[in-house]
Amino acid sequence: MAQNPKQYNIQKLNTKAKIDGQLSDGVWKNLPTATGFVQFEPGFNIPATEDRKTEVKLFYNDKGLYLSAILYDDPELIMKQITQRDDFGQTDFFRVVINPNNDAQNDTEFIVFSSGTQADALSSPSLGRDFGWDAVWKSAVKHTDKGWQLEMMIPYRSLRFPKNKIQTWGIQFRRFFRRERSEYAWNPINPTKGYSGIYHGELHGIKDLEPPLRLNLFPFTTAIGNLVDNDSETDFKLGMDVKYGITDNITLDATLIPDFSQARFDNVVLNLGPFEQTFAEQRQFFKEGVELFTKGDLFFSRRVGNAPIGQVDLQENEIEIDRPDKVDLINAAKVSGRLKNGLGIGVFNAITEKTKTTILDTITDTTRQETVEPLTNYNIVVVDKQFNRNSSVTFINTNTTRQGDFRDANVTGALFDLRTKANTYRLSGEAKMSYLNLDNDSQTGFRTNLRIGKIFGNYRYSLEHDYADDQYDINDLGLIFRNNFNNLTGRFSYEIFEPTEKFQSYRLSFRAEYRRLAQPSTYTGLRLNADLFATDLNLDTFGLNLDFNPGKQFDFFEPRVDEQFFITENFVNFGGFISSNYNRTFALDLRMNANTFIESGRDSFSYRINISPRVRFNDYFFMVYDFNFDKRLNDRGFASFLDDEPIFGERDREIIVNSIRANYNFNSYNGLSLQFRHYWDTVLYDELMYNLNNNNGRISINENLPKTALNSSPDVNFSTWNVDLNYVWQFAPGSFLTVLYRQQLFQNNDRATQSYTNTLSDLFNQDFQHTLSVRLQYFIDVNDVKDAVFKGS
Repeated sequence: MAQNPKQYNIQKLNTKAKIDGQLSDGVWKNLPTATGFVQFEPGFNIPATEDRKTEVKLFYNDKGLYLSAILYDDPELIMKQITQRDDFGQTDFFRVVINPNNDAQNDTEFIVFSSGTQADALSSPSLGRDFGWDAVWKSAVKHTDKGWQLEMMIPYRSLRFPKNKIQTWGIQFRRFFRRERSEYAWNPINPTKGYSGIYHGELHGIKDLEPPLRLNLFPFTTAIGNLVDNDSETDFKLGMDVKYGITDNITLDATLIPDFSQARFDNVVLNLGPFEQTFAEQRQFFKEGVELFTKGDLFFSRRVGNAPIGQVDLQENEIEIDRPDKVDLINAAKVSGRLKNGLGIGVFNAITEKTKTTILDTITDTTRQETVEPLTNYNIVVVDKQFNRNSSVTFINTNTTRQGDFRDANVTGALFDLRTKANTYRLSGEAKMSYLNLDNDSQTGFRTNLRIGKIFGNYRYSLEHDYADDQYDINDLGLIFRNNFNNLTGRFSYEIFEPTEKFQSYRLSFRAEYRRLAQPSTYTGLRLNADLFATDLNLDTFGLNLDFNPGKQFDFFEPRVDEQFFITENFVNFGGFISSNYNRTFALDLRMNANTFIESGRDSFSYRINISPRVRFNDYFFMVYDFNFDKRLNDRGFASFLDDEPIFGERDREIIVNSIRANYNFNSYNGLSLQFRHYWDTVLYDELMYNLNNNNGRISINENLPKTALNSSPDVNFSTWNVDLNYVWQFAPGSFLTVLYRQQLFQNNDRATQSYTNTLSDLFNQDFQHTLSVRLQYFIDVNDVKDAVFKGS
């Protein structure tokens, strides 16, 4: 806790304020004022001047917490780009942070932008801010000749607090000036040490507060139409999401009849590597309120409803057709919360349905079906104990149970995160065990991690050991790209927290990673890295990056065969970026990097250029164009198998990506957004292929093995086209009408020498997939229904 934190003595009143931003209600006149804000970014401990002071008042009643704020400023300098919820844009904002348990670790943040838009998040020192969490609350903004002002009403359904007669809450008010990226806090914050939650002030005077019935319903309906080559299909769905407060601090979230048809498209790329391609979560249910379940990195939510894992045994005359690319979710629920004593509890459960693929007999033209994913239950249990206002210990278990003879999985983890009382040093660690129940067999694996470091001041450093044996596997409900490692990593950084004559901020960091296999204990490589990230006084940002892997590096994964490895030597990568001040009408991001191998007999060279201009035409219309060009000459890697032996090749690869993101917002409650992306990737192999020497990890050209002798051509021409045009209207608090038009194309062949324009022409000759969906969601607070019924009677 901050020494001598500020206190605000709140009053309970049997009245309410009209939330219109006018501050005209008499209730505000005689309330105490929270003022005296102090800057903590970019400067430190600088009091706000009179022309930018902030005055905050609060009161509460039986329904919720009311807040007003007068934010003094030059009206001509206030930035107020219109955005949709949780999108910060180029906008000033006011933030109130509430911690009903006053534990400095579990904050609820409510943010109001000068444009009138809202944002909210759950925040903790271990997981950062979770903007996937959305509450339903009221706010309004008005601009005046003195600056701007706001009113807020936060209902108790948006907070978790105990049923104590007298309560003291942690509270903080923060104000951000976008034009100079400066931020002020009511209770002073020291940015050089500790999580910001330890610097909260205190809210006194809360008495006899009755937690309400927290039962919120989100019924929805979705109409979907698909059109491909004059073949159309329609679908209509009804469903409901539920939020229910089981106790004062524990909440149930459930999606009874799931519908994720409006999740945005994934940025698919051509994957030539040995590890799976993954994508960020787009489904709202799996993005919101999952902070407890992400402890230990054992939960990767895209596993739920992912592509089926089962393989089928095909006869010589059979082929697999219409294999599903996803598994439908039957329902999902999560229970989570944290008690007053710091004990956090989380339970997650999801069930996916049985999924089959179709197999065609090419001789008889008959089909049969075979199960590739049975009925499956996914479960997570988490117990997390916080103490000393900055430390925690955690137990987590994940379980995947599949019906029948399919594989089952169980993973257990014990974690700790300990910090000194003064928040100067940190010791953290993890021990995890995975267990797989396979067909007549089982597999048990282990992973450990230990890290110790200095976490305050300009100079910071840490030492980390990370170990996983070759049996460790969490990929039924988690995500790990590789196991079998025994790595030691050291980090050192220098960072400034107050502006200098030339820089508003900068950070210089170094990292060295020494890598070995766990089984057998074999050296695999050394990576050295240096990074510079800096922002000058004009708020233009730039950075430099240098990677060097000195000497031989032993890659045991590229061959795709156990106990074989591929050697590279002296990899060097150098890059940098410039990002101009986004406050300007026109801004530009420019990134470049180049890399090579300093290795005898190898002349590979790669470079990448990314250009991303952005234009804010006015406060309503904003657009970003992104162009990425990636050229890799004489690259070497795995190409195919021949007689169960890995075949390598030397290849040229060229990637061009064009994307556009545009938003036109009519106001804070309705707007249009466009997402467009075209990805083109070609891989052209040399005519002769290479064999991998099993003894020394080197590859040698095989004069008798042209690429035409392989089972299929390794050359690739890969292209995708995606367009999402989305309209959102929040017509009532928590209630939305969403209309989405989606257009998709995909092409993958071996015409690697085909030009960009011809590839695009061929792509457009395919049948577009057009999708139009309309979704209506309505928010119902059961308390409001009860009040309306009793009032009517």
